[in-house]
Amino acid sequence: MLKVDRNDPKPIWQQLLDQAISHISNGNWPPEEQLIPSRELAQQLGVSRSTIQLVYEELLARGYITTSRRGGTRVSASWNFESGASTNCASDGPALPSLPYIYTSANRLKDWLKGEEPREVKIDFTPHEPFLDHLFQKHWRQTFLHAASTMNLRNWTYGDTYGYLPLREQIKRYLSHERGIHVQTDQILLTSGAYQSIDLIAQALLHEGDVVSVEDPGFPASWMVLHNRRMQVVPIPIDEYGLVVNQIPPESKLTFVTPSHQCAVGVVMAEPRRQQLLQQAVKNQSWIIEDDYDGEYRYHGDPLPTLFSKAPNNTLYLMSFSKMIAPGLRISVLVGSAQAIAQIASVQELVYRHVPIMETMTLTRFMEQGHCMRHMRRVRNVYRRKHEIMTKAIAASGLARRFTLSGIETGSHMLLEAEPLFDDRTATLELLQRGVRVYPLGLYGMDSARRGWVLGFANVEERLIEEGIAHLADVLLRS
Repeated sequence: MLKVDRNDPKPIWQQLLDQAISHISNGNWPPEEQLIPSRELAQQLGVSRSTIQLVYEELLARGYITTSRRGGTRVSASWNFESGASTNCASDGPALPSLPYIYTSANRLKDWLKGEEPREVKIDFTPHEPFLDHLFQKHWRQTFLHAASTMNLRNWTYGDTYGYLPLREQIKRYLSHERGIHVQTDQILLTSGAYQSIDLIAQALLHEGDVVSVEDPGFPASWMVLHNRRMQVVPIPIDEYGLVVNQIPPESKLTFVTPSHQCAVGVVMAEPRRQQLLQQAVKNQSWIIEDDYDGEYRYHGDPLPTLFSKAPNNTLYLMSFSKMIAPGLRISVLVGSAQAIAQIASVQELVYRHVPIMETMTLTRFMEQGHCMRHMRRVRNVYRRKHEIMTKAIAASGLARRFTLSGIETGSHMLLEAEPLFDDRTATLELLQRGVRVYPLGLYGMDSARRGWVLGFANVEERLIEEGIAHLADVLLRS
């Protein structure tokens, strides 16, 4: 029997609906049982007939009851519950699969990006975050508002899998003028970061079990993503000339490299090594992923020529706005032959569809108005000043007499390398206790035994660089 509680804050129709559902679900009202006509039930309960009709309509819509001219309103025959059946299906749910590699990799990437412990620090020599200031924020906000005000309804539909065409046209011009890469827009694919780009390449151009080669030490996501796609990942060492190409296995189907400014060690890949890598890729019909993450920031001369410009059919050029502007954008660029990009775009359409339209339209306007190039020129000058302050502070501290400084020609970080047996993790933790965060080279290594610290200066205030290096010297020279 249904009851009405006038003190219950829930509407009467909701009270009656909940009771009816409970009676049917528990088997109190068995299948095919005829319900009391709405007029009669309304009189019994002292409510309006429209209230009962609303309850019955909702039960009908949810499949709890059926109605017909001859049979009247009845509990649906599909409710064939065994005695004691209940809708209370709460449980612990299916057992979750064990994903040890995912957990380990995710935690390692978190350490690599954020440092040893998630605590507040005064001086953070992060190599991962670029310089941003209020002027950038002002221009980006203005551009965002303009992009939002000029959008039309067509912009909000499913977009081009390759990415927003006007942005690809802006990128095409940038690549031609600044990096010497001359391509068409169908050779450009927009993705949501380097991780996704590598993952798409693995799915589209490689097979499970393929041998692939990565820098060691190098970009950790490169081998983690490829390993997760069940590739046989081979670590290739780095020396003062860059990737040791002659250690790449001949059966390797892909080589990931950061030639303009090696991700960890910071060296620039020597021209003979570049030629050797390109010749090997052409000979073995293998791929090269050229990650040019901060090649724009070079302090002596123009940016170096790209591998892609010399072997466009074997090279996939990866450029990210994470270092050029900000990692929060999550927009990267993948450039390759039209055929390779078309195949990668097919996977993108299946798995990710396209990158968000609002960010791409804002970035398009940001580039069209010249804000992007002005921002990068200004940032380059900021980096040049900080780079000079950092190198002078390291030289004055005496660190350079015991440790090796490298990677100072390009980019926003440099390497202070220790002997292989040096305990860089202990020193890192001691510095963290002082409020100074540094990033040990061990986090970049797959099998590498090299030790030291990757020191970024892009996001450190100029006035704090010398103080941070003084703490670094005090800890390391006592070790």
